[in-house]
Amino acid sequence: MTTVERRPDAAVGVPFVDLRVQHSEVAAEVLDGFAEVLGAGDFIGGGAVSAFEEEYAAFAGVRHCIGVGNGTDALEMGLRALGVGHGDEVVVPAATFIATAEAVLRTGARPVFADVDDDTLLLDPSDVERVVTDRTRAVVPVDLHGQVAPFESLPESLSDSGIAVLEDGAQSQGATRHGQRAGSFGRIAATSFYPGKNLGAYGDAGAVLTDDDGLAEQVRLLGAHGSAVKYVHTTVGFNSRLDTLQAVVLRAKLRRLPGWNVLRREAAARYDSLLDGIPGLRLPVTAAGNEHVWHLYVVRVTEAAPVDRDEVLRRLQSEGIGAGVHYPVPVHLTPALSRLGHRPGDLPVSERAATQMLSLPMFPGITEEQQARVAEGLSAALGP
Repeated sequence: MTTVERRPDAAVGVPFVDLRVQHSEVAAEVLDGFAEVLGAGDFIGGGAVSAFEEEYAAFAGVRHCIGVGNGTDALEMGLRALGVGHGDEVVVPAATFIATAEAVLRTGARPVFADVDDDTLLLDPSDVERVVTDRTRAVVPVDLHGQVAPFESLPESLSDSGIAVLEDGAQSQGATRHGQRAGSFGRIAATSFYPGKNLGAYGDAGAVLTDDDGLAEQVRLLGAHGSAVKYVHTTVGFNSRLDTLQAVVLRAKLRRLPGWNVLRREAAARYDSLLDGIPGLRLPVTAAGNEHVWHLYVVRVTEAAPVDRDEVLRRLQSEGIGAGVHYPVPVHLTPALSRLGHRPGDLPVSERAATQMLSLPMFPGITEEQQARVAEGLSAALGP
């Protein structure tokens, strides 16, 4: 899940994200689709849901897409389908939203945190090897900020030990690594369609993706109270399904997603040019082989800057520039997870990055003038 920054009461010159731009493009199609659903009373498991599932599976290059209620459910259902449960351990990166770890805890397993690469902030494969134990059941690389994690560099010992890989693709719809689409890595993948995502619904929604017929069947059972036939429950599940109205929105937006991702890449390239050479500022790095979709454009305010990240954020917001922070506390040090026993210094790259990261306004339709204002404001904010 990604925080969508709220506009302050004062006029905002550059919003962090402006979802109205996307809505204006799909509004007529969405309204027509809503009218069709309302007229048919096709509210649960309607035709738009199965159509979207087929279309998104084709988009991601997998055999199965199962729509669910939200991205956190998608992660949990993927883990449960893999057989993760009480007594197991699951390796997750420390630089992620808490939902990645929450999903592990909800299965009864324990999240074990690995550090990330200092340049890309993606999961560091060498640190995965350090934390794997004989209790490890799965590893969950996160496609952070819009680029795919280095799946091919994960230790070969994972497959030899029967350790499954689940891709957390909540921020990477349409991204590729060496030509392969996000959502198609590992045995199973989870994604979120929270409104601020590259492919966002008009509320909560998510999906599980896989090429494995058995895993797909298990996920569908889990999301329908463990029942494929009414009142016949073959496993204990819960209620998590993609709403038909949200499927209408997602179908309309999916058709435009490739074009919107191009606009994000163009905006990221402009930022790269505008911000190059500003003292105390570290620009984002795209890993070799990746085609980034820039869900977020995240810079880092380094120790060389005369002021810290939080002061830069305050100055930007006071000037009407809707910057944000994702995420100010690395997940292993979040108070809710204190029982896991981590201390500052355990995962130094993630901890340092958490004090430096600053997310700049990024959305399809952001103008060159808006980006120039962000760059000017950021340069000024980094001053003494």
